[in-house]
Amino acid sequence: MSRTFSIVVPVHQNEENLHDTIPQLLGLRERLPGYQLELVFVDDGSRDGSFDILREYAGREGAAIRVVKLTRNFGQTPAIQAGLRYARGDCVGIISADLQEPHEMFIDMVREWERGAQFVMGERHERAESAWHQRISGIYWNLIRRFAFRDFPRLGYDFCLLDRRVVDDINRINEKNSSIFVLIYWLGYRPVRMPITRTVRNKGTSQWGWWRKTAFTADTLIGFTYLPARAISLMGFFTGAACILLFLFHVVVWFLYRAAPPGWMTVAGLLALVGAMLLFSMGIISEYLLRILDEARKRPPYVVESVTQEQPGDATS
Repeated sequence: MSRTFSIVVPVHQNEENLHDTIPQLLGLRERLPGYQLELVFVDDGSRDGSFDILREYAGREGAAIRVVKLTRNFGQTPAIQAGLRYARGDCVGIISADLQEPHEMFIDMVREWERGAQFVMGERHERAESAWHQRISGIYWNLIRRFAFRDFPRLGYDFCLLDRRVVDDINRINEKNSSIFVLIYWLGYRPVRMPITRTVRNKGTSQWGWWRKTAFTADTLIGFTYLPARAISLMGFFTGAACILLFLFHVVVWFLYRAAPPGWMTVAGLLALVGAMLLFSMGIISEYLLRILDEARKRPPYVVESVTQEQPGDATS
């Protein structure tokens, strides 16, 4: 009995890559005898020709390619969530549309899955990218390792294979403002780690700008750690301790020298410090409240406009 291997590929402004990416992924069919290959491309609100290219290949390849078109750009995590809901495979791979990860390693990942692995991860050991880009990415992954999961991959991962059971677990979660790869790791399945090297992007430009990276880091820290909330408590504790010490110092000076320190500069400095800390604390609390509001609204994390090769019973959002 043949099994199905699905690959979920989020697509956003990738028209320059797709004519290379699709044939390379389709080439896995010859190397996986006994498997039906299903490619699930999720067009995440692309404004270039990505969707037209995907639709052309879907018409040519039939059931081997499904295209899920979202109404707008919802982000990488919602796009992958949509792909996982539409993937029908017994095991499901995830890879980016620019193929910076070695897609041929899916063969070894499937073999590990056949031996019983439920979560196979392409763990980055090297990144063939600029030193500046590596340092910026390293800050994010180090925060995850220090405050969320100490055994998280040092250079992160976004290339993996999941058993159907893991996919079903993810599909039961509708979190917004999250990171899909940290969420998969949070499930607790012990990963089989396979070392890879992330190569340089050959075509197109990355859509991960500075603002998107900053917002993604904030979402991950709020979603998977208690660091922001505990930072408020720590600031309050250390500020209170500093004020008590300053008060004791002034008392000692008064009793020893009968002299009072100049008042207005001390008061102004303390007020400015406390005021800044209060505003910063309110900002952190506001971030939590915004995310609570998002969950309370119960809006779907994405909206599907159309699906090629749609089957009865498929999800719609």
